[in-house]
Amino acid sequence: MDNNNAVNAFAALAQGTRLDAFRLLVSHEPGGLPAGEIARLLGVPHNTMSTHLATLQRVGLVTAERQSRSIVYRVSLDSLRNVVTFLLKDCCSGHPDICAPLIADLVPCCSPKEKINA
Repeated sequence: MDNNNAVNAFAALAQGTRLDAFRLLVSHEPGGLPAGEIARLLGVPHNTMSTHLATLQRVGLVTAERQSRSIVYRVSLDSLRNVVTFLLKDCCSGHPDICAPLIADLVPCCSPKEKINA
């Protein structure tokens, strides 16, 4: 990722509704959500949400797939990884122990969910 791509990604996320939509989609991986459901959950008119989702899609942060009559949006995990890596790549001047708390904060959200035996 270069500076221009990073700036475009951050610009797309620098608006409240788009940031809310992106975070909502992150929480619904891997299945994604239909555009109408995103709009409903965030209390945003459908046409406004479509515009915001198109902005996120244009910079590669989300993907869209038609499923029957709905368009289902998903986060591009590769793009998310690229943005986060871009921010952290030169972290801590080669002292990974300084970055350990930052990485530790990510572990609980990314751990596999426990299987419940029925």
